[in-house]
Amino acid sequence: MNALLALAKGIDWLTDRFGSFAAWAVLLSCFISATNALIRYSLDISSNAFLEIQWYLFAACVMLGAAQVLRLNEHVRVDIVYTRLRGHGKVFVDLFGLLVFLLPVMAYAGWLSWDFFMVKLTTGMRPEDSVATLGLGGYLWKLLTSGEYSGNAGGLILWPATATLPLGFALMTLQGISEVIKRVGYLAGRLEMDTHYERPLQ
Repeated sequence: MNALLALAKGIDWLTDRFGSFAAWAVLLSCFISATNALIRYSLDISSNAFLEIQWYLFAACVMLGAAQVLRLNEHVRVDIVYTRLRGHGKVFVDLFGLLVFLLPVMAYAGWLSWDFFMVKLTTGMRPEDSVATLGLGGYLWKLLTSGEYSGNAGGLILWPATATLPLGFALMTLQGISEVIKRVGYLAGRLEMDTHYERPLQ
């Protein structure tokens, strides 16, 4: 059990790092949005790249920050029974939801999104392109710069935004595993856990 709790602690640490990145992505997105609006209305200059980078950052915020929301128990629960349960009842409901719904859905969504990401990443690659023909540096450069671009004039390459999908689903899967471990540790008396949940204000 100690090894599993250490694993959960490591996953929580990783989730915290991505949560911090997501928080900075929100701030940067707001800054870019304000700057873009200021330049557009004062100088009548605009760029699709500046508009698109905002939704890239929003994708990073949502997909990379979701696991942190789960870790902090701040996600929205659509459950009329949960708040009335006491003690171990909440933990059993959590375990059921994590094992039956969250983990299978996140793992499956991550698996599906990986193919989508790879299509966007490798769109510009030819069958003969390889490390042997281009060298490692040339291959990586072509891989990272030749993918599918946005259809808008001056738009950005798409793979960085689509990369947030499999990465975000993987983080949610890992955090789900961490939450299962912590709840089993709580039931075994090996871990203290606050089971209080406060519904968000409407």
